[in-house]
Order: sequence, then structure tokens, then C-alpha cells
Amino acid sequence: MERLTIKSYKARGTRITPAQSAARVELWTKYGIENDHAIDPQVIFPTASEIIVEIGYGMGEATATIAREFPQNGYFAIEVHQPGIGKLITILEEHTMTNVKLIDADAHEVLEDIFPNKSVDGVHLFFPDPWPKSRHHKRRIVNEGFLELISKKIKQGGYIHIATDWQPYAVWIQEVFEQSNLFSGGEVERPKWRPPTRFEKKGLSKDHEVSDFRYFLH
Repeated sequence: MERLTIKSYKARGTRITPAQSAARVELWTKYGIENDHAIDPQVIFPTASEIIVEIGYGMGEATATIAREFPQNGYFAIEVHQPGIGKLITILEEHTMTNVKLIDADAHEVLEDIFPNKSVDGVHLFFPDPWPKSRHHKRRIVNEGFLELISKKIKQGGYIHIATDWQPYAVWIQEVFEQSNLFSGGEVERPKWRPPTRFEKKGLSKDHEVSDFRYFLH
């Protein structure tokens, strides 16, 4: 598969608090993983019941909540937003959490380069950038190439759970998966285990309709 080079995210404001910056610098070796070498998720989380990849966790509150609720699982959280990285590290340190590892890099590159095939039980993609303008649709992370990539990394019977508050993107997600023979599933009710994110709350405040999707690898 040709490497995906079009970025599915845009650089957001880089305003980072002193506490977030300090956590990013001082605690990265404890909670972070460099993306310059392949990893074995089962070695990093040897007792984990499931290995979950979270793509684009924002400020990290929802990711931390999920990880606290399911301490038996191991979570790899991928994000490039520096304030979010610093914030999540702060939360992990405050709650002495050991089942989350952070990766600061593009999700496509991370999945392709450092995760072995068939090493992940699930992927969480909560409120990705919808790129609403038609000329930017090629930047949407959910596309044929992304499905092909994650299908190689997810174990047989594993899943991807997606949430969005942008209805045109919800339609797009359904169409992309319907055109693929790699996954089966569709829209589901919001699961109780998924806490609301900051982006979700902003969307709801604007009367956006939130859609959840769960697809399983054949």
C-alpha cells in the first residue's frame, strides 16, 4: 500500500501552559513512546486483556476516563497537539495510571511503521476533523486507504469505533465502509463506556447530532 502523505489533521493553537510543558518534558520518558522503532504491544502491556489504539485524543480527559474504567486494557494514545499531550501526561501522573502510553506522531505513520500486523484489538477514533469544505475531503482520515491500513493492524474480529458530530461526515463514514469488504457493522447507540469529549460538548452546544459507528473486521 502506498504511504498516506496527506495530513488528516490541521495544526491547532500551540498555546501550552507551564504545567503542561513541564509534564511533556519531565515525564515523557515515563509515559511516551518514540516512533523511531517497531514495538510489541504485548510486551509493553503484558497482562492486558485488550490492546486499544486511540487516535487524536484532544486534551485527553476522555481517554484517561476510559483507561481508568478499564484498567485491564492497554491503551496507545496517538496525538500531535502538544497541550493535549501535556495535559494527558498530567492526568496519568496524578492518577498513577500505568495502562496508557502516548505517541507523538501522525497516526498513519505510527500504525504503518511501529505496530505489528494483527496486534490491536480495537481502534477508537472520536471526533476526527470533519474537513467540511469539499476541496478538503481528501484530508478526511476515514477513507479507503485508512481502512486498508487498520485492517492489517487489527486482530481478526477486532473493531473500530468512530464518533462524529458532523452529519455530512457521518454519511461519508457510512459510505466508505459500505464500499469496503473488510468490515461489517454500522451506526450504534452511544455506548455508556464512551465519555463525552470537549469536541462533543461543543458540538452538542451547537445542536449538532452525534453519531457513533462500530465496525468489525471480517
